[in-house]
Amino acid sequence: MPLPMPRAILFDLDGTLADTAPDLAGALNRLRNERGLSSTPYAQLRPHTSAGARGMIGAAFGLKPGDADYEELRVGFLAHYAAALAVDSTLFEGIPALLKALRQRQLGWGVVTNKAAVFTDPLVAQIGLADADCVISGDTTAHSKPHPEPLLEAARRLNLQPQQCWYVGDDLRDIQAGRAAGMATVAAAWGYCGDSEPASWEADALIETPLQLLTLLPQQ
Repeated sequence: MPLPMPRAILFDLDGTLADTAPDLAGALNRLRNERGLSSTPYAQLRPHTSAGARGMIGAAFGLKPGDADYEELRVGFLAHYAAALAVDSTLFEGIPALLKALRQRQLGWGVVTNKAAVFTDPLVAQIGLADADCVISGDTTAHSKPHPEPLLEAARRLNLQPQQCWYVGDDLRDIQAGRAAGMATVAAAWGYCGDSEPASWEADALIETPLQLLTLLPQQ
């Protein structure tokens, strides 16, 4: 079925708008190297980028929150990342043209990420997303995705009903959050996608490239 015409489109950040994996992997491997460990292959780390510190530390050290040493590693990883946020991070091919096309169609757009604001705000400014209509970070509200509250807060800041927004993301929890918020959901198959196939997420639509999003917009 055709998706309803949106008034704004909201996007996840890491793996959807921006390819931040190189800098996140770099921070993780600097942490390993200072502990006398060899670097973890980039291909092993990349799929876990959307899960942030939890995913990266899990992939490189085999630890999860609550395990001994996890918190110390998390603090060290984030310190390394904060020191080099946007060295190699870039917008995915097609994203600048997509955002320009949305403006031309008088559609709003914003960012909803689980990344903490201390990292989100400088990163957004440095990689070309500073004109977003709203930026919701993982600590903007009391909950993070897959809870719907960050998306509901974005809709409130845009003065829109959730049903007037779409949410685009590259992780299952993005689709879960969008669905729970009452938004149409679009799975971004060009992203990191974690350990599952986007086709299994039950999103309202699945796209392979950013510009394919424009083909989903109803004719005005």
